[in-house]
Amino acid sequence: MLGIILTGHGGFASGMEKAMKQILGEQSQFIAVDFPETSTTALLTSQLEQAVSDLDSEDDIVFLTDLLGGTPFRVASTLAMQKPGSEVITGTNLQLLLEMVLDREGLNGEAFRLQALECGHRDLTSLVDELGRCREESTVEEGI
Repeated sequence: MLGIILTGHGGFASGMEKAMKQILGEQSQFIAVDFPETSTTALLTSQLEQAVSDLDSEDDIVFLTDLLGGTPFRVASTLAMQKPGSEVITGTNLQLLLEMVLDREGLNGEAFRLQALECGHRDLTSLVDELGRCREESTVEEGI
């Protein structure tokens, strides 16, 4: 099964992991690594290298990060370029995490990336847009 390493600033990764476990329960091949204010780039690098080695080395690995260009993203990108089949996705939110953890079975890194990007674009919405969509569906159903 594809391995997922979630990382981000502060308690982002552990907080998302806690929410994920509340909703989905414990997940295999999943590791969360925080980058608190007191950490260093060298320590994060070491922690992410350890996470990579703790996952099943036969499967691809995807790094999910919080911010494009931030230290967790940059360190994950460096590690991903050293391991074929690895991908880095940034801008992770809970919706994307939950959907992709559930849908990763049978996906390689590239397929996961493509599906995650589609999921992220599709699921970013607002109350106004969702209410409008409901009204449009009601109007269509009432027609001849």
